[in-house]
Amino acid sequence: MNTAQRSSQRGISFFGLLILGIVLALLAIVGARVVPTATEYMAINKAVKKAAAEGGTVPEIRASFDRTASVDYITTLTGKDIDITKDGDKVVVSFAYDKEIPLAGPAFLLIKYRGSSASGYR
Repeated sequence: MNTAQRSSQRGISFFGLLILGIVLALLAIVGARVVPTATEYMAINKAVKKAAAEGGTVPEIRASFDRTASVDYITTLTGKDIDITKDGDKVVVSFAYDKEIPLAGPAFLLIKYRGSSASGYR
């Protein structure tokens, strides 16, 4: 082979492939720990919107959230943890909580979840 053919060859070295594999494995591990919390957040958001739509008194809204939470396996929040306010004639149910995901040793990933039955972020 002459040098012109050799310099036109491209590819990844074994060391580069090893580093890429380690990075992808670490991302997969973190993703596997984050996905359940994101799924629970979506279930909480759905339960909050359902409780706000059913309306009624504050105890009824909290009970409605607790019923939906028990069906959807929501363990992070209870009816006592949600905030219920009125915006005009509309009931607004909101929530906020932090989730710590242990990574390695003293390293944690902190995710701050916030949501509301009203459209958008509060």
